Amino acid sequence: MDALLLAIAFCFGLIAQQFRLPPLVGFLISGFVLQALGKTGGPVLNDIANLGVTLMLFSIGVKLRLRTLARPEIWAGTSLHTGSILLVFTPVVLGVATLFGTAAGMDWKTALLLAFAMSFSSTVFAVKSLDESGDMGAMHGRVAIGMLIMQDILAVLFLTFSTGKVPKLWAIPLLLVLLLGRRWIAALIGRSGHGEMIALCGLFLALVVGAESFEVVGLKADLGALFVGILVGTHPKAKELSKSLMGLTDLLLVGFFLQIGLQGSLSLDAVLWSLLLIVMLPLKGIAFFIILTRFHLRARTAWMAGLNLSTYSEFGLIVLALAVGKGWLANEWLIAMALSLSLSILILAPLSRKAEELYDPICDFLKRFETKGQHPDDLPIQTKGERIGIFGMGRVGVAAYRNLQSRFPGQVIGFDRDPAAVEQHRNDGRNVMLADATDSDFWERVRVKDNLDLVILAMPKHTANVHAAQTLRRHEFEGVVAATGKFDDEVKELRLIGLDTAFNLYSEAGAGFADHVFHVFAQQRPDLACTWRAREE
Repeated sequence: MDALLLAIAFCFGLIAQQFRLPPLVGFLISGFVLQALGKTGGPVLNDIANLGVTLMLFSIGVKLRLRTLARPEIWAGTSLHTGSILLVFTPVVLGVATLFGTAAGMDWKTALLLAFAMSFSSTVFAVKSLDESGDMGAMHGRVAIGMLIMQDILAVLFLTFSTGKVPKLWAIPLLLVLLLGRRWIAALIGRSGHGEMIALCGLFLALVVGAESFEVVGLKADLGALFVGILVGTHPKAKELSKSLMGLTDLLLVGFFLQIGLQGSLSLDAVLWSLLLIVMLPLKGIAFFIILTRFHLRARTAWMAGLNLSTYSEFGLIVLALAVGKGWLANEWLIAMALSLSLSILILAPLSRKAEELYDPICDFLKRFETKGQHPDDLPIQTKGERIGIFGMGRVGVAAYRNLQSRFPGQVIGFDRDPAAVEQHRNDGRNVMLADATDSDFWERVRVKDNLDLVILAMPKHTANVHAAQTLRRHEFEGVVAATGKFDDEVKELRLIGLDTAFNLYSEAGAGFADHVFHVFAQQRPDLACTWRAREE
């Protein structure tokens, strides 16, 4: 990758960030600018992009819970959505091609293949969007990730059978070895310690144990990374492992977004077809919304998940690249899909950031599409008169819960949006309920203005705390709101929103540690402690 690629990618990424857009929007534009300047990606950029996608799928696997895929809204919802897109998009593409005499050689089989490629949603965009907004663990985030995994599995199956590349005989023994070897993999993670060694361990597991071993036995490398990620997802250090690779993964994915714009030269036909695909794009979101509400998900959950999934996909590009390579389609379709993918992300990136604000004015209309019955994760919120709510029951939230519960017994309730975490807290005797603080419907269901006097936002993602604070303001909450931040600029942003107080975790932790040390010191050396206090006075 030469200096010009890096310079242009950085400049456009920075410009996008200044307009409060995800940097990936700038990276996409950079690809087309570089292509117009006559640049090509080359094998190095291709390898960087592939590594980024592989590590991203490994990270998804680490966070994924298999029981999520077993839910009907995931496997059945994905299947129904794919089928509906095939039924609607195939005749439209074939009809337009026939009507205007474009895309010579188009028949129903090629139209069906194109519709199949259009049915996928961008895993990279959705994961980045959910991660930046702090919604990865929210109900709609879990649904979106589950459906993306199902789509990825469909794509891998298609690529496997289309290439005629049958897995080798030792593919099944490899899977058994990995399943039976989870204990050794866990021991390997445990002995890797922290810092660079845990990151190197993650790379080894994702790229060697997962991707390379699957490639050797004739399976898709990305599938191997995903599979091994799922295996290590239950390890106590899984979160640390995933975090250690986050920066590297984000950096490598820059190559992926650059590569999209460098797919090939634009033609008039490719541009026109890409515009048609963009016109059809809302149908994908509508289909997601209708299907998910059939499975008793609330309108907001279906709206938020559908919005994050309403893009075209990098896997669609991979499917069409295979078809072009085999001579089934002309190269202009690959360019059209690359342009459509870029445009869909450019359109959805700002919309996904405003998803909650877009939902509020039309929520009454959307709720008409809800079906009778309740999803297990959307049970009514029934509090017992508690007046203090803590949102985000991680280490900070638990510490706040213990402190306040000791002072005000029976007046504290914790909320978290991770079902597994909620179950563990309940087993430990804490009063914790499943809820999403960024969900505007939640604040209406819990009647926050009447039931809570103090709200503490202790979620690990700063964007989630900001989002929840803004939602509270929209619902005219009159109680006290406190939040945590890791950096001074985060604390400043929280205070600008109008919070009563915001704390820097690191500075507060340092102050608390100093108080604790002095307390111990005063117990062991009361004479010196008294002398110091006298000097201070």
